[in-house]
Amino acid sequence: MSAIDALLAAARQRLANAPRERLGELQEGRRLLGIPRAPRIVDRGSAWHLGVLLLTDDAVLATGDIVRSRAEVRRGFAAESQRRRAELAAAAHRGGIPEGETVHIGWHPLDPTSLGGGTVPLAVRDGEAMVRWSAQGGYRPLERYLDERIDLLVHPPERA
Repeated sequence: MSAIDALLAAARQRLANAPRERLGELQEGRRLLGIPRAPRIVDRGSAWHLGVLLLTDDAVLATGDIVRSRAEVRRGFAAESQRRRAELAAAAHRGGIPEGETVHIGWHPLDPTSLGGGTVPLAVRDGEAMVRWSAQGGYRPLERYLDERIDLLVHPPERA
């Protein structure tokens, strides 16, 4: 077992009773009698959300977009990005995710055994597992990052 696998296994044990969030996959609408159906987000399991990482029972994933499911309503938007987020929230609702629940989409699996760097959030630098918590940010030790994120998830700040 590698050092990263050991860190992730220890994190899973500490998170055993912590809340999880849904993982979803955007499916474009199929055509029914030539009429396109609206896209929907379907449930693909759950994970612990640890900042830039999503930890499942058997994998570690990089986060993508996060939306909160809600019923579709007509409204005006000041920006195209707002319209797209509203469409994704409605797609989650159409996919059967209860209203108000958070769902992660656009995530992708990470392979802890082949970490080279680049744009993925996990890397090995000088033999130490590191995480890059933002695209412009530097790397920090994975162990400290997991400790901080697990503590925030298990003991959220008041009114969070």
